[in-house]
Amino acid sequence: MNTQRSPSGWTLLLCAWLLSLISTMVVLFVGEVMGQAPCVLCWFQRAFMFPLVLVLGVACCISDTGVWRYALPLAGMGWLVALYHNLLYFEVLSEGLKPCGAGPSCSGAEMTIFSGVPLPLLSLSVFSLLIILLVVIRRRFAHEQT
Repeated sequence: MNTQRSPSGWTLLLCAWLLSLISTMVVLFVGEVMGQAPCVLCWFQRAFMFPLVLVLGVACCISDTGVWRYALPLAGMGWLVALYHNLLYFEVLSEGLKPCGAGPSCSGAEMTIFSGVPLPLLSLSVFSLLIILLVVIRRRFAHEQT
């Protein structure tokens, strides 16, 4: 664990944590305030995003640039679910492959926010940015871990 404060490492950790925190707040707002029930795939994506808020928050507090070991697998799995969700949403994959047989649909007008941005695309973007930040942290600070 890296306990030395590295300004650029801390800044990257802060950006990753804020990104995961804002994403979590947005989906909670959409679900709880706007009343849009999440589909099954949205729940899976939340299962990977919500722990990132805690993991990255703690890493940010202690300037642990080695957090990529724990956060990157979470972000990667969330990205895969988000990619699958986007393939369904944009009808690249067959209708028969949808896991959302009961409950809210993966592909409807209610799956948009910010004047038409699809929630699955927003999720994929956030997971992509998190992965990029974590890979940069890994590459820049891997030598500090040894």
